[in-house]
Amino acid sequence: MFKPLRIGKHEARFPLIQGGMGVRISGGSLAGHVAKCGGVGLVASPGITLNSGLYNGRNYLQTNAQALKLEIQKAYEIAPDGIIGVNVMVALSDFEELVVASVEAGAKVLVCGAGLPMTLPGLTAHAPDVALVPIVSSVRAAQLIAKKWDKTYNRLPDAVVVEDPDTAGGHLGEKLENIGNGDYDQYATVRGVKEFFRSEYGLDIPIIAAGGIWDRADLLHALAEGADGVQMASRFVPTVECDAEPAYKQAYLDCKKGDIGLIMSPAGLPGRAILTNQADIVGYDQDNATVCSMGCLKKCSYKESGERFCIITALDRAQRGDVDTGLIFCGTNAWKADHIGTVQEIFDELFAETATDREECHQAA
Repeated sequence: MFKPLRIGKHEARFPLIQGGMGVRISGGSLAGHVAKCGGVGLVASPGITLNSGLYNGRNYLQTNAQALKLEIQKAYEIAPDGIIGVNVMVALSDFEELVVASVEAGAKVLVCGAGLPMTLPGLTAHAPDVALVPIVSSVRAAQLIAKKWDKTYNRLPDAVVVEDPDTAGGHLGEKLENIGNGDYDQYATVRGVKEFFRSEYGLDIPIIAAGGIWDRADLLHALAEGADGVQMASRFVPTVECDAEPAYKQAYLDCKKGDIGLIMSPAGLPGRAILTNQADIVGYDQDNATVCSMGCLKKCSYKESGERFCIITALDRAQRGDVDTGLIFCGTNAWKADHIGTVQEIFDELFAETATDREECHQAA
């Protein structure tokens, strides 16, 4: 029933990409186990050096790429033949270095959002087998990327992720005032992006739906509406294999639907997170007179003026288990989490159609 997902020269058994979640929420463990089960596993590059043993408080930009390579290596130790990729935010100060490090470490797929990755093909020209996948929320953004890549690099995306800002977690590619007003139609955008590549370039590249995908019904709906696959992130947090500490996972189990909402990130982008501790996140930096010691973002209101909070340290605290003052990103459906399971169990629910299929999936893992 489910077609494999072919992205460039790489074919995943199942049409699923595990979304990138920083800081160290989707590291080598989660990405490796998703790839082992037949999906595309993504290591999230933002802040990957934090809690890695390499960062000493003063060498963030000097060690981030090295830490990323170690996580990719860890993922391949789990899934030697799997499809391991990296999510690299365009908004990162070390975007270029992280792209290069990803390629050097053997990443097969690069997924880039939080900005338009206009220079990505130039950074990977020496590695044409690495699949390039931008994240967009509009047909216009896909058009801008494709035309720039085609004209400058004679390259086009190998797939496109269409992220729904009304449901996705983390940083969102839309203005705050346009989110949740009822105007956005994700699957019209999916079909529009697909038609653009067909009509403009004669290509039928995979278009991946992201945001709000939680269970098999969501997956089947996405495929029925024209998507070639889905990207799921929040669903993989309450798993044994997720790289976050248990308290982080428990926060998903404890949160209610009304606890999830929008914040303005110091990166200048809206974000979706658990809101119950927002005052404590800001208060932490005020009480401790936190200063920017990393310069992780190209643009950051906290670095420039002390506005809002230091996002990377807030995400890092949460990943380590401080859910009182740490920032917990999540999608709108995180409240549906009701137990800590395994990545394999998620694949079983989503894709196994018969007992035979389920046994084969276990054997593959």
